[in-house]
Amino acid sequence: MKRFTFIFSIIFLSGAFIFTKAQNSSNPLKIGYVDSQVILTQLPEAIKAQGELDALTNQWTSQLDSMNKALQNEYADYQKKADKMSDDKKLALQKTLLQKQQQMQSFRQEKFAQQTGEIYKANDSLFAPIKKRIYTAIKDVAVANGMRFVFDKAGDVVLLYADPEYDITYQVLDKLKRGKL
Repeated sequence: MKRFTFIFSIIFLSGAFIFTKAQNSSNPLKIGYVDSQVILTQLPEAIKAQGELDALTNQWTSQLDSMNKALQNEYADYQKKADKMSDDKKLALQKTLLQKQQQMQSFRQEKFAQQTGEIYKANDSLFAPIKKRIYTAIKDVAVANGMRFVFDKAGDVVLLYADPEYDITYQVLDKLKRGKL
């Protein structure tokens, strides 16, 4: 039985090798890659969208900073006057300070929370049409060059080595900027 399995494996592997070799000789597998970071830093629409996103982030960060500064000032004022206050007055001010701190945390959560914050929603709405356009350009360039796969050098896929001959980043950028290959 072991002998039969061994012979069957040899026949199967040699057949697969011959089939793969025959298929590759007539139609070689072409693979390319792009660096999406280069595209996003040079594409005017992406630069504009990133500027809008940065402006929103700066605005909300500034609001958070002013809220934090006001809270710190009120807390420092409370600490200076706490010894001379009645217990009821202390409790009321502590409650007010706690509410302001919770408002600040709520604001931060509303604006910057992972996946649900307004900044992530703005990012999606600003970059969705740009990404669609980039993917279409990548597809067009890949089809024009007869490529079957295109990897992103800047993405999560680990690309340990890439021959610059297969880098289509600038062809994609050219397609996006001028509409030609």
